[in-house]
Amino acid sequence: KEPLQRYKGLGEMDADQLRETTMDPDKRTLRRITIKDAAAAERIFELLMGNEVAPRKEFIATADIDRERIDA
Repeated sequence: KEPLQRYKGLGEMDADQLRETTMDPDKRTLRRITIKDAAAAERIFELLMGNEVAPRKEFIATADIDRERIDA
């Protein structure tokens, strides 16, 4: 299994990595993502990325998350 490498943003990659992982049409997969309920998506985004820690911890602890898919 290939080791995972994470980047906070594309600016952390060097030119060769960016070309290989993002810009090469033969290796990349583009997917259109649509949001049917923008208000619900905004609430989840604010919950996960906002400054309030307690609600985020509660969500992570109690949400029905398929933990097998994390880092799959």
